[in-house]
Amino acid sequence: MSDTHTATELKHVPLRHVHEALNAKMVPFAGYLMPVRYTSDLDEHHCVRQRVGIFDVSHMGEFRVTGPQALDLVQWVTTNDASKLQPGQAQYSVLTRPDGTAVDDLLVYCLSATEYLLVVNASNIDKDFDWISSQNRFDATLTNESEAWCLFAVQGPKAQGVLQTLTETNLSDIPYYQFRLGAIAGVEGAILSATGYTGAGGFEVYVPAAQAEHVWNAILVAGQAVGIQPIGLGARDTLRLEMGYALYGHELDDNTTPLEAGLGWVTKLAKADFCGKQALEAQKAAGLAKKLTGFVVEGRGGIPRAGYDVVDGSGAVVGTVTSGTLSPTHGVGLGMAFVQPAALAAGGLQLKVRERLFPIQISKLPPVQA
Repeated sequence: MSDTHTATELKHVPLRHVHEALNAKMVPFAGYLMPVRYTSDLDEHHCVRQRVGIFDVSHMGEFRVTGPQALDLVQWVTTNDASKLQPGQAQYSVLTRPDGTAVDDLLVYCLSATEYLLVVNASNIDKDFDWISSQNRFDATLTNESEAWCLFAVQGPKAQGVLQTLTETNLSDIPYYQFRLGAIAGVEGAILSATGYTGAGGFEVYVPAAQAEHVWNAILVAGQAVGIQPIGLGARDTLRLEMGYALYGHELDDNTTPLEAGLGWVTKLAKADFCGKQALEAQKAAGLAKKLTGFVVEGRGGIPRAGYDVVDGSGAVVGTVTSGTLSPTHGVGLGMAFVQPAALAAGGLQLKVRERLFPIQISKLPPVQA
């Protein structure tokens, strides 16, 4: 989801002092000062894959949509079909402009038939709120509640067991991409959501900002026996890359459509009209000029980074890496890139790392299949 921000005055998440006390390295990200790591990216990555980690992602934005036509507004501004949601269900979606390009990617939570919660990227909070407001010709009220919430992602194979000790809500009864309203660590009004950005399983926990420190500390204490650690943005990035999850500012931006970004599965062209539908239908009919693909670097030494060129057998540049890393889990270079469809069909592609060329294996996302 969100990328860096150019704002000169950085905002702070409510638990900044907690992260600094844990010796986190704090860096600018999405307009906020955020913890990038506490120990090492590698250690934190393996902690999430093997045990459980907790991320503070309270920089994310939350908008509440209420009113008789709340669904109509959500349906108009997003590409997925929110009419399919029942209370307690969530979906991944994209905000689009009339030309089909992405304003942002987001999560849509259905609280009731007349109430939805939209969770957007931190770097786009103001932009998204202004955009949705400009499109609101419906009997619906849009409220920015971003300052009222803190969000913790508790991820990993032991996440459910840790959290279950803190809530009476039966977490095993919450399927993937569903949520429940309940209490955690004695704090009422929480949202317990079986979602995440790591592919390691777990939950995202929304709590009132005033009680956030209490909940954070309670989760850390509850997870001590199974080796829980606080996790920073560095490991968050390698975890999401192994799963092929998009990051706004890399795989999605103001000049990219969800079809180009491989998000046709959340772009429901069959649903009633939505903003950008006609442009996306035309793009699909005409064929894409670029297509997001996963790839794995063959051989050793080729670590992909955003901005690196992808070239064909003649040396012509046919694509650009959007995100890349050396996978901590698999020990290979992997990433995502926008590549010309004709070049993808022809094959024989290589990654250019400075002046060296490394063959790459094109793959469906995620780049390395489990």
